[in-house]
Amino acid sequence: MARRKKEKITYKYECSLSGEKYYLTRKVDNAEELLSVSAWYEMNPEKDDRPDTIKKRLGVDAES
Repeated sequence: MARRKKEKITYKYECSLSGEKYYLTRKVDNAEELLSVSAWYEMNPEKDDRPDTIKKRLGVDAES
């Protein structure tokens, strides 16, 4: 007998800061507190540890 694949349930969320929409396969408790990665780096520029090449490709100021 062949096994049936489970259907994946996806949940649609929106970043409260940037408005970016994304999908997750887990349900979250506090959807209002979700942030996209780019929004997190905007809020915490001192913790931005991405390489300069990545910042340049994304159009982020590499100096700060």
